[in-house]
Amino acid sequence: MSKVFKVWPKRVKRANGTVLTPEMVIVVTTKIHVSNPFSNGAQEIKDTYMRIYQFDYKKANCYQSDFNYEA
Repeated sequence: MSKVFKVWPKRVKRANGTVLTPEMVIVVTTKIHVSNPFSNGAQEIKDTYMRIYQFDYKKANCYQSDFNYEA
C-alpha cells in the first residue's frame, strides 16, 4: 500500500553549485505505507527532484530537516 506526500523546502539552499528554493514543490508516492517520505534513503524524493528540476539532492547535501512535508 502506497502513500502520497507533498514535499517542499523550508528555505533557499545554495550548495555545490546547486540552488534549492521553496517554490520547488514535489508530490511523491512511496512504494510502501510509511509515516515519513524520507524513509528508504529518500530515494523517491531524489528521483523526483532529478526528473522535474534536474536538482541533485545528494550533491546539495540535503537532509530531512531542510524540508517540510504533509501527507
